[in-house]
Amino acid sequence: MKNPFRHSADPAHFEVKTIEADGYGPLPPVRINAFRMGLLGGLGVLVALLVGSIVTQLSTVLVYVGLALFLALGLDPLVSLIERKLPRPAAIAIVVLGALAAVAGILFAIVPLLVRQTTNLVEDIPGYVDDILASEWYNNLEDMFGDGFQDAVNGALSFVQDPANLLSIGGGIVAVGAGVASGLTAVTIVTILTLYFLGSLRSMKRALYRFVPAYRREAFADVTDQVTGAVGRYVMGQVSLALVNGVLSFIFLTTIQAPLPALLALLAFIGSLIPLVGTLSASIVITALCFFNSPQTALIAGIYYLIYMQVEAYLLSPRIMNRAVSVPGAVVVIAAVAGGALGGVLGALVAIPIAASVIIIIQKVVFPSQDAKKAPAPVVAS
Repeated sequence: MKNPFRHSADPAHFEVKTIEADGYGPLPPVRINAFRMGLLGGLGVLVALLVGSIVTQLSTVLVYVGLALFLALGLDPLVSLIERKLPRPAAIAIVVLGALAAVAGILFAIVPLLVRQTTNLVEDIPGYVDDILASEWYNNLEDMFGDGFQDAVNGALSFVQDPANLLSIGGGIVAVGAGVASGLTAVTIVTILTLYFLGSLRSMKRALYRFVPAYRREAFADVTDQVTGAVGRYVMGQVSLALVNGVLSFIFLTTIQAPLPALLALLAFIGSLIPLVGTLSASIVITALCFFNSPQTALIAGIYYLIYMQVEAYLLSPRIMNRAVSVPGAVVVIAAVAGGALGGVLGALVAIPIAASVIIIIQKVVFPSQDAKKAPAPVVAS
């Protein structure tokens, strides 16, 4: 049997002889140029590196876009509810103005209180330190660990009491000011994008549907509506749980005279936005900060948050989130941890609805395709 390949004059160039194929006749000769393939492969790698660099440079913008779309999907159920009585533009205006008014009201109610309580805390820190140093449990620790413990405590106190050290931790006044300006810019951009996405959400969906062939468009639209609905219900449910935790925490911490109750309640609200680990982490931090008041206050706070987490897990969360997402517990844990590792707090926030979306796609697209008795008939383009 003859070798179908023969060398040409160019050693990097091969030519395939004409091959007879059953039913198709002779095929044209195929030439393989190693230099051209290597050049195209190298250009492909360079293009991939360029795209990766562009994505890295635009990572902040992509985060803004993703967060705005996430918020728009979360507000869309309220818009759809009000849209039953009013036109959609009016419903969007009512929802957006209501959300902005709620945020502004919270800020105006909390910021002056935070400033006043922070000032009082700074003034009362020496008294708190003296009370801790004179307490019986501190003296027991000192007797247990000896002079090394006292030296470590004195070093920590001298570091904290020096304002220059606190500024160095924050990166200096310029860095703090730049961070505040960056945060305000981010809030403005996300707010504008949220308004745009909320107003054009349906047109965006219709444009997305056009990229799908007509014979698959109806099924694709159904899956897309289920995914966006699950994301929206999840956002509203998680915000509702966080609001309950924040309000109850403020009432409880004010009652037991914990330090900075408004700030700690805000911390509880933000922590509850993160699924699973958020409430627990915020509760641990709040309980630890209550030690500035007294160990008894910290003990009471710890007992309260242990009870609250049980109530939230077995009473509040099932009632509020029963229609939001249906995700197995193990998947929730894995998604939250993976999202937090990849994207920090924002990653943990969006991990659960993304997991729910993947499950919906698998249930509506993958499983029906695998369970089909026979392969679908091929579609012939006219």
